[in-house]
Amino acid sequence: MENAISGSAGVAARIAAATATRRRRPDYPTEVRALLDAAQKVIAETGRARVADVVAEAGLSNDAFYRHFPTKDALVAALVEEGAERIAVAVARRMARQPSPEAKVRCWLEAMLGQADESRARPTLAVLGASNNFNTAIPTGDHVIRVPLAELLHEPFAALGSLKPALAAELATHAILSRVSGHIWAGTTPSTDEVEYLLDFCVSTALMRRGST
Repeated sequence: MENAISGSAGVAARIAAATATRRRRPDYPTEVRALLDAAQKVIAETGRARVADVVAEAGLSNDAFYRHFPTKDALVAALVEEGAERIAVAVARRMARQPSPEAKVRCWLEAMLGQADESRARPTLAVLGASNNFNTAIPTGDHVIRVPLAELLHEPFAALGSLKPALAAELATHAILSRVSGHIWAGTTPSTDEVEYLLDFCVSTALMRRGST
């Protein structure tokens, strides 16, 4: 995702709050932010997220790391979740400026496909490559990525006439992110024809009627 290892304070704040509830120390938000920022730098430079390297970069101890993250994979999951939230916030602002439901969907689609751009894909590949198995690194699979991005389509899909906008948005998001993933790993970018085809696909998904109640 678009530099999917930095941005929104939401994930860091939630992690720090959860730890503070257990331990009650005021410096936890600073520790979590330092660990996430250090992990971002270490992964970008080495392609790995070794705990020893992360805590050294953050200037913290192993105890500080494990206060907030039970495993390295939990850290990688937090980085991905934070990135998805940050992208969702940025895309929502752009969509709000669009004049029609279809224009909002196009804006969303172009933002998603834009993640295959080399400058944005590089940090994404680094994060995903930091774990041997992405799906085990994040217990909920790609759920933490899809949900905030799919929610952006609920309103325009409903405005287009979808009887099940949440379901249609989930299906469209899953399909588009799978396509983006393929481009990222292949080092390719979508053509203009592909963008138009995928826009038709998203709008058609919103307008599906069969089986609706």
